[in-house]
Amino acid sequence: MAVNTSINNQVVDGKNSIDYEVIIIGAGFGGVRMIYDLQKRGISARVFEAGSNVGGTWYWNRYPGARTDSESWVYVLTFLEELGVQWRWNERFPTQPEVERYVNRLVDELDLRKHMSFNTRIIAAHRDETNNVWKVTTSNGSTYTCTFLVTATGPLATPLKPPFPGLDLFKGEWYQTGLWPKHKVDFAGKRVAVVGTGATAVQVIPIVAHTAKSLTVFQRTPNYVLPARNHPLTDDQVAELQRDGKTVIHRARTSSFGMDIPDSSLRLTDTTEAEALRVLEYGWEIGGFRFIFQTFADMLTNQDCNDLAGEFVRNKIRSIVRDKDTADLLCPNYPILSKRPPLGHYYYEAFNRDNVKLVDVKNNPITEITPTGLKTSTTEYDFDLIIFAIGFDAVTGTLAQIDLRGSEGQDLSMQLDEHMATAYGIMVENFPNLFMISGPQAPFANIPVIIDNTADWIGRTISHMRDRGYTKISTKKEVGREWRDKVHAAFNATVLPPGAKETKSWYIGANVEGKRVEPLFWFGGVAPYFEECEKELTGGFPGFEFSRDSQREAVRKDNVKESKL
Repeated sequence: MAVNTSINNQVVDGKNSIDYEVIIIGAGFGGVRMIYDLQKRGISARVFEAGSNVGGTWYWNRYPGARTDSESWVYVLTFLEELGVQWRWNERFPTQPEVERYVNRLVDELDLRKHMSFNTRIIAAHRDETNNVWKVTTSNGSTYTCTFLVTATGPLATPLKPPFPGLDLFKGEWYQTGLWPKHKVDFAGKRVAVVGTGATAVQVIPIVAHTAKSLTVFQRTPNYVLPARNHPLTDDQVAELQRDGKTVIHRARTSSFGMDIPDSSLRLTDTTEAEALRVLEYGWEIGGFRFIFQTFADMLTNQDCNDLAGEFVRNKIRSIVRDKDTADLLCPNYPILSKRPPLGHYYYEAFNRDNVKLVDVKNNPITEITPTGLKTSTTEYDFDLIIFAIGFDAVTGTLAQIDLRGSEGQDLSMQLDEHMATAYGIMVENFPNLFMISGPQAPFANIPVIIDNTADWIGRTISHMRDRGYTKISTKKEVGREWRDKVHAAFNATVLPPGAKETKSWYIGANVEGKRVEPLFWFGGVAPYFEECEKELTGGFPGFEFSRDSQREAVRKDNVKESKL
């Protein structure tokens, strides 16, 4: 008889069982990658998803124009080559429907759907320290127990609610980009308002402009919108990407921000003024985030270099937008990347249309929604339809929607708000056996690349525990403190902090009233982050403590004895 080393053997309320070894919250990229890894290792697990299908971000954000800002060939999970780098993408930057199809194909090809529960939101997860379990409660009132809990809720999954009084009295239609309905929304012949000019608004505005009778855009803070230069992928390009897929993924895993963009080694001081402008022109024309990452190595650390890049973009805006006043309003005046720069698909060009108008609300804020439209401090507008694209409560916002209680009843949201300290964005002190994918202080980078690494790390850690009879993993206090210091040091080594505060960037939680303002991400690069994580795995987990549950250890020893008979 084989030795049963499963950590599923556990006494809970007098019963020698739990429901699952692992419960995963969320069926986006993170949840899909995690459930695959656990099933491969023979670890029982279940995914609970609030939506009716898989996709996460790409399920909820189905607004017109939604697409990735990472190039398609690195916006993949690479644990299986044929379903990662070998996937046949249609465009350089794929649309929401295509990404959603990709995630569904993954789930169906790997037969993972049977391990998922949909239309089921996790509302609470409480740590039972005595029995070393998590007790998880769903929106339908069911309760499940597990040894390990994994949050795969995504960094941008909780849209901010429109804060304007009177919305319930509005007689027209209104929508949020982050909670877009599945049915088609018709803009034809309608007076439309878009509130916000962040990444989602930048995508939806050019689409709405095509058919709306009028489109009025309400902008608080202008963005550095970089041209995407999107294009269909030809058969030859696809063949090249598939042939060189492993090399592409290696480049993504070793670049600073997890993309197929080689980090530049060129510094501003290495060039003349004319040469520097040519470098920036190249970055602008090639499109995407290459303007930032493939031009100058010191764009984020040298104020002069950043200033030059900012003025370069402002000059581009002035050359594209014909109306001088509108162009001036669209020009940002803070360090580039202080806010997450979106990629534009003819965004600035949309403001040359006769039916599109820009309204500055930084100094003339929206005061209320009326039955027929909205009011600013000085003007009243009438609309048939309002689109709110006002951002997300990033990273910690979705975790805060769950009543997550630790070993002594600590509230996770309150603990993180009082002292943001995690172990590599994956674990938190006082919350044993809780893992986070894309958690607070994880890298700011192309998300799928980070998810691949984190899910693999969690799976290897649980396997390490199972093989040695451990049932509990806890974070040492010092590792959280040290990682927090590193996260702050990496962010403060850039020119971004003042601009992030000024623009109320979600990088630092400044876009949410009352939220503690501090870095929510590691800005120190993907490769160094992977090295930090790998050191734990190969170095005996110096930042963590393991223990065995006496009841389960007795079961394990009985199984070992039985196997020897």
